[in-house]
Amino acid sequence: MDWMNYHHLLYFWTVVREGSVVKAAEVLRLSQPTVSSQVRALEASLGEPLFSRVGRRLVPTETGHVVFRYADEIFSLGRELMSTVRGGGGSRRARFVVGVTDAMSKAIAYRLLSPALRLPGPMRMICREDRSDRLLAALAVHDVDLVLADTPIPPTIRVQAYSHLLGESDVTFFASPALAPALRRRFPASLTGVRALWPGEGTGLRRQLDEWCQREGVQPAIIGEFDDSALMTAFGQHGAGVFAAPTVLTCELQRQHGVRAVARVESVRERFYAISPERRIKHPAVAAIATQARDTVFASRESQ
Repeated sequence: MDWMNYHHLLYFWTVVREGSVVKAAEVLRLSQPTVSSQVRALEASLGEPLFSRVGRRLVPTETGHVVFRYADEIFSLGRELMSTVRGGGGSRRARFVVGVTDAMSKAIAYRLLSPALRLPGPMRMICREDRSDRLLAALAVHDVDLVLADTPIPPTIRVQAYSHLLGESDVTFFASPALAPALRRRFPASLTGVRALWPGEGTGLRRQLDEWCQREGVQPAIIGEFDDSALMTAFGQHGAGVFAAPTVLTCELQRQHGVRAVARVESVRERFYAISPERRIKHPAVAAIATQARDTVFASRESQ
């Protein structure tokens, strides 16, 4: 059996956390060459590069991000172990690992997940954001307990899991205060030729918006495609273009991001799913999420 050198892992973890070998060496009270050589030794033992150089910065590779997540959990468990043995930590917190697809609205994800933190008993919720296929693969090997997504499990992905519809919302187009008034006039025809921010390929909302534009005979000038809905909102907030988001978020988007509602489109609906290994929901945290969705997040049209 191959054994990992946890000193090497610690040095790598510190470099990622601190952002550079120089700062990591200061924290570890070691020389920079020592830290660098130990990280290279870890790369050699794993057989994969953990960093790539972008300009003068070291940036974790895809494998590096995976190793860092594991290292973070390993050292967190180590701290809990020391605290428990020394009598300062009480019982260990149960882990609830949630995968959130990058296309999923983070505001809605927060609304859905927040009740899980209020359950009785100690629990630590660990949230991971990634592509849907990767999260479903992690679910299949029990690396995550639940996946929140805007689409059910695709038929092309064979995993022993079940899609539970949490709720749905129609969408509203939003724009900066300077752009919104002109777009409200003659909507949806006013969208033709207007700079637009669109969801990325493969998302449920993207397909529906494309079909809706075709039905309405409008052709926005799509200047950007975004897998991350939060990043798309940030661009829209700064006037880059018009964008669509779930209507249930109207008040929050207008209050927190300063955008204005242009028009609501009831025929385009975004759906949200909890994907779990359970056909019937039994996990208390997943049950709390489903209840929150039914009773609060998607309770009524008035909440939209």
